[in-house]
Amino acid sequence: MKIALMMENSQAAKNAVVRKELENVAQPLGHQVFNVGMSDEQDHHLTYIHLGIMASVLLNSKAVDFVVAGCGTGQGALISLNLHPGVVCGYCIDPADAYLFAQINNGNALALPFAKGFGWGAELNLRFIFEKAFTGEKGLGYPPERKEPQVRNAGILNQVKAAMLKENYLDTLRALDPELVRTALSGPRLQHCLFEHGQVAEIADFVRQMAQ
Repeated sequence: MKIALMMENSQAAKNAVVRKELENVAQPLGHQVFNVGMSDEQDHHLTYIHLGIMASVLLNSKAVDFVVAGCGTGQGALISLNLHPGVVCGYCIDPADAYLFAQINNGNALALPFAKGFGWGAELNLRFIFEKAFTGEKGLGYPPERKEPQVRNAGILNQVKAAMLKENYLDTLRALDPELVRTALSGPRLQHCLFEHGQVAEIADFVRQMAQ
């Protein structure tokens, strides 16, 4: 599995801590981690609005399989990511959230609060969240006897979202403020991840044109 970590300006100083815990869990499982957001407060300036665009491009291009995002409360990132086609983002405060999201909703992104409640032992909470998010089989339901309706409802929700969005994914990006999209997609680490691992040439070409 390829996992993208993306953080915005207000919590960029915590990127090293979050990245360390994610890599410590993901890498022994054979997963790759791509740190595509802000790595510190001096890095390419991003807001949670940009994170939604970044997540949608990486997931829809199949450059990554999962996105870990967040902001101060996690709520802005959650809303931003869920605006976009092909992104199913859950809100995660503790390991139980991560486990239940994996079993019931089985989405492809998590939004975490990196300021609210981020105190003593925060790195332990992060580690346990990532363990529940990335180990074991997903989509088994909880409790297990509820699996069938939970899987069915998750599929219906994806169909509803797809029906409400533009048929051509790139048209959704073209409908946005070009400067907003350009800022979101101009980070060198994001572009490296996309160009090296993306499987949809049209999306990669769009990003190359935006970067010119």
